Amino acid sequence: MRRVVITGAGTINPLGHDVATTLEAMREGRCGIGPLDIRDVDRLQIKIGGQVRDYDETAHFNRQQITLYDRFTQFALLAAREAIGQSGLQFDGALGDKSGVILGTSGGGLTTQDENFRAVYEEGKNRVHPFIVPKLMNNAAVSQVSMEWNLRGPSFTVATACASSNHAMGQAFNMVRCGMATAMVTGGSESMLCFGGIKAWEGLRVMSKDGCRPFSANRNGMVQGEGAGVFVFEDRDHAMARGAEILCEVVGFAMCSDASDIVMPSKEGAARAIAGAVADAQIPTNAVGYINAHGTATAANDKTECAAVRDVFGTHADDLMISSTKSMHGHLIGGTGAVELLACIMAVRDGVIAPTINYEQPDPECALDVVPNTAREAKVDVAISNAFAFGGLNAVIALRTA
Repeated sequence: MRRVVITGAGTINPLGHDVATTLEAMREGRCGIGPLDIRDVDRLQIKIGGQVRDYDETAHFNRQQITLYDRFTQFALLAAREAIGQSGLQFDGALGDKSGVILGTSGGGLTTQDENFRAVYEEGKNRVHPFIVPKLMNNAAVSQVSMEWNLRGPSFTVATACASSNHAMGQAFNMVRCGMATAMVTGGSESMLCFGGIKAWEGLRVMSKDGCRPFSANRNGMVQGEGAGVFVFEDRDHAMARGAEILCEVVGFAMCSDASDIVMPSKEGAARAIAGAVADAQIPTNAVGYINAHGTATAANDKTECAAVRDVFGTHADDLMISSTKSMHGHLIGGTGAVELLACIMAVRDGVIAPTINYEQPDPECALDVVPNTAREAKVDVAISNAFAFGGLNAVIALRTA
């Protein structure tokens, strides 16, 4: 089995339009959640979200491209541009044939869908643009990234709700590890912050009206966000032979299904995924120093996740640092695991642990070191990132310092 490293990272999210700005915001504990600026916001009960602010699509794409690119595709392309640029790879010739794209998304082109439903049902239009389907389809971002960079290898979209990008990155990891691909562009992208997208989530009654407070006793729900995170996963020998900068090594991945409930999380399922990723990495449990939690700030998720961590790590759970960066950028749904992987890279590469901000009151059922409110400097050799999705689909990925 080949070793797999990350040689490029890119992002656009509520904390920043690139990796450097995002990591700076995480170190400073900034909050990217604020009042929503969308059409018909006055008709919503939930009026806050983690929006990508100060974003002008015309600064990045021409009019013809904008006709084809939904907001989630634009985010994926911008994040991929940064990641591939950092990697220094040129996907021509044989390398293009042996490299592909796997991205996660839950809603795909939901903004495009929302706008066109409105045009047809509210405004009474009988025709829509001929490219609406290729704009809104879930695989639009993967297809556009593959065409932009000549990635002709294995490419597809993963849609497993909140675990989409972790599942995508896990598949990319395994493809490079088994030799099916030399390099994979992978991560996730989401843009659900449109009227219909938020209205649908309102129905679940899991949304907070005033902020995201993971693990805090007074937490009252999740906050939606949007954005993308994209990485270049590469065969370690290939990366070293060309003298590439290696950000970290990907060492383990596991996924499982709760097979129990469509919305309620399962401690047993979460624990199996965490334990599976550690076992796949072939490391002892006490080697893990940091966990980027799923940490949605719902009453059920946070206590269930903490219980699963205790089950897997035993007494070592007291020495672990576990934080939820959703407190800063919100829940990016299908893109959330990808943006959160940046916090794991920062932990193993820079020795900086992103905090759980907005932490106000200890919860006895979440009695772990949640790195409250302030970032921390600490040496970490192994970090894992949790993703536990609606539908009971779990995916956990493990990183190690290069």
